[in-house]
Amino acid sequence: MQSLQGRDLLSLADLSADEMLDILELAAQLKSGQRQPQCPRKTLGLLFKKASTRTRVSFSVAMGQLGGQVLDLNADVTQVSRGEPTSDTARVLDRYLDVVAIRTYAQAEVEEFADYAEIPVINALTDEEHPCQILADLLTAQEAFGTCAGLTLTYVGDGNNVAHSLMLGCALVGMNVRIATPADYAPSPAIVEKAQALAGGRSEVLVTEDADIAAKGAQILYTDVWASMGQEDLAAQRIPIFQPYQINEHLVSLADPDVIVLHCLPAHREEEITAAVIEGPHSRVWDQAENRMHAQKALLASLLGAI
Repeated sequence: MQSLQGRDLLSLADLSADEMLDILELAAQLKSGQRQPQCPRKTLGLLFKKASTRTRVSFSVAMGQLGGQVLDLNADVTQVSRGEPTSDTARVLDRYLDVVAIRTYAQAEVEEFADYAEIPVINALTDEEHPCQILADLLTAQEAFGTCAGLTLTYVGDGNNVAHSLMLGCALVGMNVRIATPADYAPSPAIVEKAQALAGGRSEVLVTEDADIAAKGAQILYTDVWASMGQEDLAAQRIPIFQPYQINEHLVSLADPDVIVLHCLPAHREEEITAAVIEGPHSRVWDQAENRMHAQKALLASLLGAI
């Protein structure tokens, strides 16, 4: 775990397979109370340009439990909102903070910030990736099945940032991943290729337009909203396109009998997932949401060298 001290996490592809598994193991130990690392007098900055509930609260609680403090750097009340260059903001905050989590639109922005800052920079969501969410997802799968290796996760819906990071994360831990999307909403071919390279033939990375085929025998079914943040004006026109990709009782019936259902939230019931499924016996959505805190606590402790 010492290899992570002082590092950035801009993409799950930044991690090795061993580092990913180490974070998941530490997260499990933190959740059970077996380990209690501390980061006293350390300060986490949250520089968010997008709305957030789980990411904001889970990072804040995690840092507090580590003995540190959090500064909520709402972009609307900082000079960022007035056009201060990312390079300038990064060099200034680098002098004040010990670690920063950034939630924004362009992946290039977090990469530029990391270029100008010496402190660890965490991607708390961009339009391209959502790595912290997937740490929690894999922790939830590990809790349910004892291991991630050899499982099959099927994601249905929009080939968005969550789909991208799922492909990378699953490839690292040896989990098969199937992404089922409408033809014009497939994930980035570059990310698919990167995930296949990370899998190295040990697991499957499949992209398809057929949700039924993708769901067959899967141990995990996963979905996200059909219109991501910033695309709300497209939500209504997407509904008929994405309807065949809804997680419902039919899709659950095609999966493994012990399938678990995940959703990164917020959820639109009766759109991407039915109320019966998200509230049903296969749902692990609330465990998944809680695990955001434990996974990010493990990540913060690792990057700050507290273990």
